[in-house]
Amino acid sequence: MKITKFTIKDFIKRFPNDESCLAELFELRFGHKAKCPRCNRRGMFKKRLSRRQYVCPCGFEVAPTAGTILHKSPTPLRDWFFVMYMLTTTRNGVSAKEVQRQLGCTYKTAWRMCHQLRKAMDSNTLLNGVIEIDDAYIGGKHKGRRGRGAAGKTIVVGAIQRYGSAVAKVVPNLKRDQIKPFINSNIKKGAMIYTDEMMGYRFIPKDGYQHDSVTHAAKEYVRGKVHTNSIEGFWSHLKRGIKGTHIWVSGKHLQKYTDEFSFRYNQRASTIPMFERLLLHLSKPYAVVSQKPEAKTLFS
Repeated sequence: MKITKFTIKDFIKRFPNDESCLAELFELRFGHKAKCPRCNRRGMFKKRLSRRQYVCPCGFEVAPTAGTILHKSPTPLRDWFFVMYMLTTTRNGVSAKEVQRQLGCTYKTAWRMCHQLRKAMDSNTLLNGVIEIDDAYIGGKHKGRRGRGAAGKTIVVGAIQRYGSAVAKVVPNLKRDQIKPFINSNIKKGAMIYTDEMMGYRFIPKDGYQHDSVTHAAKEYVRGKVHTNSIEGFWSHLKRGIKGTHIWVSGKHLQKYTDEFSFRYNQRASTIPMFERLLLHLSKPYAVVSQKPEAKTLFS
């Protein structure tokens, strides 16, 4: 299985200006030869000068950025695409300060672009098979108790399918009313779930899952196939990325960073460049934003 690479040379050649970025979005959303819902002709749309729109000779208009995080953004599209490239070609992400240095924009602009793109990395993944569940406390060093129950940190609960995808969510606590919805919405019924000995996981068999656990308090970390080493490896990657790249992340925005690292982890073995995956997330076709009053048909 050969993984296709997307280098900086490829990026510069493919996206030399804003027009090339808009053309890419138009083709992804509406197709190479888009059909006009008014006149039913194909391949007739042309780029409008000085506007992020395409227009058919009959007057029907479409905006490829409509409904996306790029809509009405004063930032050049090529800058958005370059930040996407930066976020998807690094192992541990990119800080807003680095984006500021690379683009020469304000920190506020760089911060907003990064956060908007992290929102697009959120994905609904239904896990199945053998699943590991564990929790992590994110928030740097604090005096007092370490590990589960540490003060001043944000709790994240995560699940990982062995040799598959991962999903994680920031939660206020580890009580049953927080863990139960997370498991039921992200794991297919009947899956085998491995956890540690925490009391909050005891409901799992009653909810239609298989369950086994290891007792970390007794220094039992592996018993045959029962362990949580895969999800703990994901936590290590998340914590290294935050500490090494971002230094510190507030609990308010931690979910966005968690989604980013989950997205990157889930694409690790894909033959399609991660940049292409993120671009697809931003360009799902759904509607027209600019049209004549008499033409109110959705663009399909």
